[in-house]
This record gives sequence, structure tokens and C-alpha cells, in this order.
Amino acid sequence: MIKAADVVIIGGGIIGCSIAYNLAKKGVKNIAVIEKDYLASGATGRCGAGVRQQWGTEMNCRLAMESIKFYENANEELKYDGDIEFKQGGYLIVSSTDKEYEQFSKNVKLQKSLGIDVEQISPQEAKEIVPYLNADIITSATFCPKDGHLNPFLATDAYAKAARRLGANIYTYTKVIGIKTSDSKITGVITDKGEIATNIVVNAAGGFSKIIGDMVSIDLPVYSERHQILVTEPVEPTQKPMVMSFSLNIYCQQTPHGSFIMGRGDDTEPRDLRRTSSWQFLDEMSKTVTKLLPPLGNLRVIRQWGGLYNITPDKQPILGSVKELDGFYVAIGFSGHGFMLAPITGLLLAENILGEKTTIDISMLDKDRFNRGELVLEPSVV
Repeated sequence: MIKAADVVIIGGGIIGCSIAYNLAKKGVKNIAVIEKDYLASGATGRCGAGVRQQWGTEMNCRLAMESIKFYENANEELKYDGDIEFKQGGYLIVSSTDKEYEQFSKNVKLQKSLGIDVEQISPQEAKEIVPYLNADIITSATFCPKDGHLNPFLATDAYAKAARRLGANIYTYTKVIGIKTSDSKITGVITDKGEIATNIVVNAAGGFSKIIGDMVSIDLPVYSERHQILVTEPVEPTQKPMVMSFSLNIYCQQTPHGSFIMGRGDDTEPRDLRRTSSWQFLDEMSKTVTKLLPPLGNLRVIRQWGGLYNITPDKQPILGSVKELDGFYVAIGFSGHGFMLAPITGLLLAENILGEKTTIDISMLDKDRFNRGELVLEPSVV
């Protein structure tokens, strides 16, 4: 392990690896990424793998648009020796209430104004896209053909390999146990394999980000909550887009390999770090998917798992520096959407750390917006 670094990034998910790559691309050579397990072992490797531009806030729309542009050319950009398996089959997001119909109309107006290729369509038109959709229980849908999904493990691997080629150091199975400070400045990171002197630390620890904040006595306004997913046996291609509903509480897509991945939220989940799976989820998920997509009830479940959403009060991330401690940066609180926003997040954090003008103004996503009462609530979250 190196003894000193210009930047230490805590967290080896796709956010941490994207930040490392973007810093290295800008010429920062002495970078250390610290991951307590294997790369993508946290939320990245446990996510639903979808990426969408259909959001209810301008900020999330812009972040997603830039990220999808990157994913479209990521194999070439990152010089990857494999394939991140990005498939743009679209997102079909259905509404089931009059209130949601009205919200979708507002969302689509915003999205179109930003240049997103999206339409609000009727239940019958939605059924033309997914023929076995139960159109009787929906009031409308929105569809963006440029949305899609990709492989989170391969995408993270692509970023990590590119960062390493540019000189970044990535240490797996290495746990951060402390952060050194002096006169309100970062001075070093303590791991279970040695210490690294540094003046810049990036907290990209996902569900464990609050623990990192506690190491420097900064109370980060995030909490972690288990979200569960299941995967079925593989079958012949039958569903091109991701099907999602906020009010019905479901997202469901077919992977390039034929398996269906589906998940849902649960407001009764305790706020802790458990990543187990439950019979209750399997039962509720089965009821939800067979109601909206009836034929999927015939598929056999292969396995299920849990991962952590790291959630903020307005369901939008916290990005950038923290004023209480010089040299401490955060990229946290993505509320289940870090994977799809990782490309632009890596660029924005690199620009922020190096004192450059950011590609997108992220000043509104600072930690202190909650103290100021300047929340920007994202309505489109499962």
C-alpha cells in the first residue's frame, strides 16, 4: 500500500471507481481507492441495473442524460476489453391513479423541454409495447426508448481497469478504520493495512457513508435502508423495456441473458445495514408483478437478495465539499440511483476537487441545503 496519496476515495463501487477514473484522466496520478470487500460488493452489485432519464426534477434529468450519453460509448471511452452490456430497450413507466397521471404530464413537459425523447401514452399504446401488460389497472404511461440497462459488475470493472491504466491504485479487502484531521483539515486515512497521508478524502461509501462521516464528527443527513430484488430463470426474449410503476411499487426488466430482475420498495423497512432477504418480500413481489404482468407468474425464482439504498430527505444526492472540514468531499445519498448517475458523478466530483467549473452546477446539491430548507424533492422514486 502506498504511504501517501493526493486523493483517497473510500468505496469501490461504481461511484468511487468513476471518480478515480475521472481524476486520473485529468492528470491526478497518486490516487488510492479503498474498498472493504471486492469491487461492486455493495449497492452497485445489488442494484436493478436500470438507467433512465425520466425524472421529476431538472437536476436528476440532467445528471441522467449525461450519464446515458457516456454509457452509450463507454466500451470505447474506457478502452474496455469486454462489454458492459448496455442495452437501450427503453423504460415504460405506468401510472395507476389520476394524481399520478397529472404528475407524469408535468414530468414529460419538463423532460421534453430538456431534449429527452419521451412521450406520455395511453394504456392501449403501452400494451402495444408490452403486450402482456395488464392495461386495465393503469391510467397512462410514459416511454423513453433511450433508457435501458447494463451490467453493474462489468461497468465497474471497466472503470476500475481504466483508472488503473492511468495510474490509480485500488485496494480491495481493505477497511478504513479512521480518518486523521488537524485544524479542520484532512491529514490522512487509517486502514487495517496501514496509513495513507493525504489532504483529500472522498466519501463514496454508499450505504456505509454515514459511518465514514462519523469518523470525522460530521453528521451526514442520510440513512440506509434495505431494498430487495429477485431474479427468475432465463427464458426467451419477451420484454424489451423496463416496466416501472411508482404507485404500484414495482420495477421489472428482462436481462440480455433472459432472466427477469424485479424489485420493490417497502416503507416499513428499518433504517439499518441489513442486506438479507425475506419471505415477505418474495410474497409481496409475486403479488405485485402478477397483477401488472400476469404471465410472469409462471416463472421460477432462482434467487433473491438485499442491498442498501442510501437515502436523503429529498431523494437527491449530496455532492461536493463539506465546509466543516477542508479536503472532505462526499458523493452519497443517491437514494437507489447511484448506478445510473455514476458517469456524470465521477466527472463532477473530479472537477469539484480540482477547482474547475463543473459541467453541471451542483451547488444546490450541497450537504447544507437541508439546514437551509432548500430541498428539491424528487417525486419519481420506487
